[in-house]
Amino acid sequence: MNALASVEGRMPFRGYETWYRVTGDLDGGRLPLVVAHGGPGCTHDYVDSFKGIAALDGRAVIHYDQLGNGHSTHLPEKGPEFWTVDLFLAELDALLAHLGIAPRYAFLGQSWGGMLGAEHAVRRPQGLKALIIANSPANMHTWVAEANRLRRELPAEVQATLLAHEAAGTLTDPDYITASRVFYDRHVCRVTPWPEEVARTFAAMDADNTVYRHMNGPTEFHVIGTMKDWTIEDRLHAIMAPTLLISGAHDEATPEVVRPYVEKVPGCQWVLFPESSHMPHVEEKEACLRAVSDFLVGHD
Repeated sequence: MNALASVEGRMPFRGYETWYRVTGDLDGGRLPLVVAHGGPGCTHDYVDSFKGIAALDGRAVIHYDQLGNGHSTHLPEKGPEFWTVDLFLAELDALLAHLGIAPRYAFLGQSWGGMLGAEHAVRRPQGLKALIIANSPANMHTWVAEANRLRRELPAEVQATLLAHEAAGTLTDPDYITASRVFYDRHVCRVTPWPEEVARTFAAMDADNTVYRHMNGPTEFHVIGTMKDWTIEDRLHAIMAPTLLISGAHDEATPEVVRPYVEKVPGCQWVLFPESSHMPHVEEKEACLRAVSDFLVGHD
């Protein structure tokens, strides 16, 4: 298999199916990289660019759609008690075993995917040889506080629209969605118009927001789901895998949001992308992929 060949598959998981795709050669010798998307409730599409690392350094890059999302089984009838961190940790363990890479792999998680990666890493799995946390909070209270600080910098009329619809509970009103987009264009993806793969993820979430709605809430800054009190700050010292943190200068994951990873994960390296917000892998693609590749090469 050459470096850019890709193979898709479906893994049975608890009576459902998890879709995955392997780009590159799993037997190539380098650490295979598993990429986990954010949300909770996004799809792999918007982090698709990370497959370019296979061409940079010859490693296999594995994308997957977490249960309930993308090409994996959708379960709109499931309530908030079903969608738990433990569910997605078990799915990740099953995927590593299914692909035969559990003894030796690297993991990259973006946003919620990085929260999942941190939860995975504090358990000190023997096979985890390198960890990349991309644009992720370590404490949802800090995330919400910083999101609301950024929100207060939006134009006054945008803030007023957001507040009015949140008070009325009319969070699907087109005016609320339009006002939210002002925040997203500043702090989630600054490329305009949004690249097709980013737009595809948001369209998929509009079509089925089950996971995002239950775990997060209606928007990035109105967090009322089951993850609203989540934190891993007091457990980060347990991470033993070499760790790279990446974030953007305009990121909703502000320096205050990501600081616990830098301060509490032993030896954590931090790369801040000056022209990016929440998606350096889209906004400064070449530099971001090169930074991740260089880090991984150092731990192959």
